[in-house]
Amino acid sequence: MSPDTLHTPPPRRLRLAGIIVAIVVLAIVVAGVATRANDSRKLREWTDQQAVPTVSVVTPEGGQGGGELNLPGRLAAYTRAPIFARTSGYLKYWKADIGQKVKAGDVLAEIETPDLDQQLLQAKADLASARANEALAQTTAKRWQAMRDSDSVSKQEVDEKVGDYDAKHALAQAAQANLERIEALKGFAKLVAPFDGVVTARETDVGALINAGGGGQELFVISDVRKLRLYVNVPQNYAPSIQQGATVKLTVPEYPGQTFKGTIEASSSAINAASGTTLVQVLVDNSDGKLLPGGYASATFDLPANASLLRVPASALVFDDKGLRVAVVDRDNKVTFKPVTIARDFGKTVQLGSGLAAGDRLIESPPDGLADGDTVRIQVPKTAEGDHAKA
Repeated sequence: MSPDTLHTPPPRRLRLAGIIVAIVVLAIVVAGVATRANDSRKLREWTDQQAVPTVSVVTPEGGQGGGELNLPGRLAAYTRAPIFARTSGYLKYWKADIGQKVKAGDVLAEIETPDLDQQLLQAKADLASARANEALAQTTAKRWQAMRDSDSVSKQEVDEKVGDYDAKHALAQAAQANLERIEALKGFAKLVAPFDGVVTARETDVGALINAGGGGQELFVISDVRKLRLYVNVPQNYAPSIQQGATVKLTVPEYPGQTFKGTIEASSSAINAASGTTLVQVLVDNSDGKLLPGGYASATFDLPANASLLRVPASALVFDDKGLRVAVVDRDNKVTFKPVTIARDFGKTVQLGSGLAAGDRLIESPPDGLADGDTVRIQVPKTAEGDHAKA
């Protein structure tokens, strides 16, 4: 045998080596294909998972509506009377200045009335003349009646004299009424306080021309400030919660940190179409005189709880062309949008008046593009994740 023949492998061994190599190559190819297929499947699963949005859900807080309602108001005197002149003239003097306490009947000022004085003198003279004519007519009528009894005069003449007396008597009564009218006007020359109170305005001075009637100048204002009225405009949705007789807390800027109390006395029982509010009147005791009429006050009303009102985060609201809505997740993690109405806005949270049930799962911050029927993944809170890890 030659040396080349001794070093050449047998054909069977070559075929076996080739088969082994082919099997190894095939195994490598199959493993690579399987790995790529598995990676592709995982990629698709990851992509599908990423297509499902992950959201956090919250449950609405029930039993809302209670607590306090703060609204601005305006204080007014319990009774306020502007004083006008009933007679014309010039102001002779005034005796009451602003801030002065007065009693009913106290003289505030007096008006000098030269024209009215002359009218009074004329009315007295007219009354005297009318009474003289009445007395003469009465005497004449009696004499003619006496002569009629003796048939000296006709009945017609007697009736004329009696009728003349009746006319003169009526003229005397008219003159008497005119005199009393002028005397009454003269009595209005003194301006008096109609009730106990405080002079809150004086708009005249000595020598000022005074014109009679309501169209004239307001001379004084008398206010009863022992009690005050607070007028508050309450929004329509809170009107049913404001009950007559309820207690109201008041604060005013001039007494920071101090609280006053009032009682709801009445409401207008109507809604102002321009403002959407109802006017509520609160009675406030001011016997110590601290509160000033015309001043600003902040009123705090206690509101009863309402189970139909629910509080949710403001971020849960979605406002689009379909209106104001929230996204609710059902048991199958399907999304349903529900229209809602806001009863009260607290900033970070809002109080819903309708559209939501107490047990609904609400998406806290709905992502863009979310639609009805979409499936979402509920985000597990960090505390829950920690519990699962420990388990």
